[in-house]
Amino acid sequence: MRRINSRQVDMLNGPLAGKIVRFALPLAASSVLQQLFNAADLAVIGRFENSTAMAAVGSNAAIVGLMVSLFGGLSLGTNVLVAALIGQNRREKIGDAVHTSIAMAFLSGILIWLLGLVLAPAILRAISTPDEVLPLASLYLRIYFGAMPFMLVYDFGSSVLRAKGDSGRPLRVLMISGMLNVVLNLYFVGVCHLSVAGVAIATVLSNILSAVLVLDFLGHEEEAFRFSFRKLRISAREAKRIIAIGAPAGLQGMVFNISNVVVQSGVNSFGADCIAGNTAAQNFEYMAYFVIFAFAQTATTFTSQNFAAGKYDRCRKVYLITTMIGFSATFAVSMLFYGFRNTLIQIFTTDPGVIVYAFARFRYIGNMELLTGTYEISGGCLRGRGHSVIPMVITMIGSCAFRLIWIATFFQSHHTIENLLIIYPISWVLSGIAMNIALAMDVRRVYAG
Repeated sequence: MRRINSRQVDMLNGPLAGKIVRFALPLAASSVLQQLFNAADLAVIGRFENSTAMAAVGSNAAIVGLMVSLFGGLSLGTNVLVAALIGQNRREKIGDAVHTSIAMAFLSGILIWLLGLVLAPAILRAISTPDEVLPLASLYLRIYFGAMPFMLVYDFGSSVLRAKGDSGRPLRVLMISGMLNVVLNLYFVGVCHLSVAGVAIATVLSNILSAVLVLDFLGHEEEAFRFSFRKLRISAREAKRIIAIGAPAGLQGMVFNISNVVVQSGVNSFGADCIAGNTAAQNFEYMAYFVIFAFAQTATTFTSQNFAAGKYDRCRKVYLITTMIGFSATFAVSMLFYGFRNTLIQIFTTDPGVIVYAFARFRYIGNMELLTGTYEISGGCLRGRGHSVIPMVITMIGSCAFRLIWIATFFQSHHTIENLLIIYPISWVLSGIAMNIALAMDVRRVYAG
């Protein structure tokens, strides 16, 4: 038991800053590593193939995000539910939550895979994927969706481990599966010459490994958290609670990515070089975002445990500390990437036409990534306090609806890549203002009650 407890962070007692950093850093590292391994797909394609193949992989980014967000948001429900049960000391209910979560993850993944097989070409046509890119993009997407059942099992299983304060082992799983992904990319593309099919197959196989490893960890947990295939079933009561918390987050992510799909259609209108350049620059932009998002996830988990335990002052401190450290860390990472942008972008391509579009994305989005923290951290605190619908509504209006209106009006009459990209930082600020107002109102309500 001592060995197990040494992996966990005590969120309910003692100073917060050090524990928040200790918990958030593996989360950030996990997401950054995952993006690095995704970037390996693009880098291998860019070096061994051409900009058309790069565009085929890149044109799927928003679509994959759309599907994963809808069901992956449910894993947040698992995190909040298990953390709340810990805070309330209701450990006898944790087993049902664990097994329900894993069953829901696998079934959701199967559903995404089947939808992907059927709808891939139609979706790609709907977002104006260029004709020369469409065949390869469809092939990549259909194979990639085969990873979804295993990807979601990893996400849900990791949410259980993180809810109990263990963010280190999910990181180790990603390191192992990610290294396998890189090796398989090089083999399937460089040796077997499978092009985009090769990187998609590598993704499927590496995600199978990550699911197996996280289930193995859960299978050796203490009794309350221990996973067993014999106990695998969906408890209606726990499923409802997970859906009540996670579905709004999943819907928010889905609608958010719908707006990204629409933006992607705008990117596609500038041709294959623009698609490839934007996709290459996105890799670094996402890494900076994952730093602030890690602190938002940390805020959710810490807030959930402390709010369930009635420790409201600690909840306020969690918000302040995650905001301060998260903003500082994200700013530092963004500036590092921008300073070395010339060297970094050439990892993916040396094509001058592609690089021009990549640098535009660095200027208008990559440099502003810390602004996502204005709504992510406050939204994370609201979810930890049991409010998932409010962050969903604010994000849908502030980010999604605003972007769609911008694209349908201003961008149509001022058709430049700069006028398309600037929509991101503007929508982040609008959402952040509304989200912080909502959090302040809930804090006032709780103290008044």
